[in-house]
Amino acid sequence: MSPQPHSSPGRRRAWRVATPLVVLVSGTLFGVSAQQSDGLDLRGGRLTDLASVVRAERDDAGDLTAQVASLNAEVEALSSGLGDRSVARVQNEVATLVDPAGLTEKAGAAVQVTLDDATFEAREAYQDDPNDLVVHQQDIQAVVNALWSGGAEAMTLQAQRVISTTGIKCVGNTVILQGVPYAPPYVITAIGEQTALQAALEDSDYIDGYKTYVAAHNLGYSVSTREEATAPAYAGSTDLRYARAVGSPAS
Repeated sequence: MSPQPHSSPGRRRAWRVATPLVVLVSGTLFGVSAQQSDGLDLRGGRLTDLASVVRAERDDAGDLTAQVASLNAEVEALSSGLGDRSVARVQNEVATLVDPAGLTEKAGAAVQVTLDDATFEAREAYQDDPNDLVVHQQDIQAVVNALWSGGAEAMTLQAQRVISTTGIKCVGNTVILQGVPYAPPYVITAIGEQTALQAALEDSDYIDGYKTYVAAHNLGYSVSTREEATAPAYAGSTDLRYARAVGSPAS
C-alpha cells in the first residue's frame, strides 16, 4: 500500500478561513428567518394569511351587497311614495276640474231664458227681410255668454250640457248643437246665483239690441227662475276640432 500524500499547508489555511465564514452566514440566515417567522412556519404562515385575506374580502363583499340591497329597497320605497303622492295629486286636480269642465252632473237654483222666432202671424204680415224674424246663433251665444259672465256654474241648451268648447251653429232655421239640429224655441238654463245671472242679462248690450226686435217683430224672449234644475254631465267629445283653409299646410 502506498502512503497517502499529506495535505498542503495552503489548502489547510483555506479551510480554516472558509469554515467560519460559512458558519457565520448560515447563522445570519437562521436568525433572519426566525425573526421574520416569529416562531412560525413561513410557508404555513403565507397560506394562512392568504386564507384570511380571502375571508376578509368575502365578508366585506357580503356587507357591501347587503348595503346595496338596503339602499335599493330605500330608493324603491321613496319612489313608490313619490309616485303615490303624484297620482294622488293628479287625482285631486282631476276631481277639482271635472265639475267646472262640465263632466259631472250639476243641480241647483237656475235662471232659464227662452228665445223663439216671431209668430206665424207676424211673419205673414212682415214684408221686409225675413231674417229679422228668426233667432240666430249670435242671439243664443249672447245669452250664453252673458250667463257665463254672471257666474253660471253649469248650463244647458235644449237640455244638452254646454261647456267652454261647445260650438253653436246656425243652419237654416235650426241650430246645430253637438251635431244634432234643434228647432226653436231655444231654452237656455243656467245654474247659479239667480240675482247675479239676471243682472248679467240686463247688463248685456247685445241682449238690449235683441229686445228691440222682440218689441218690433214679436220675437220670443222670456226670463224665469227655477228653484231646482239639473244639468247632466257632458257626454260629447272633448277634443278640439277646427277648420283649415283649403290648400293650407297641416300643422
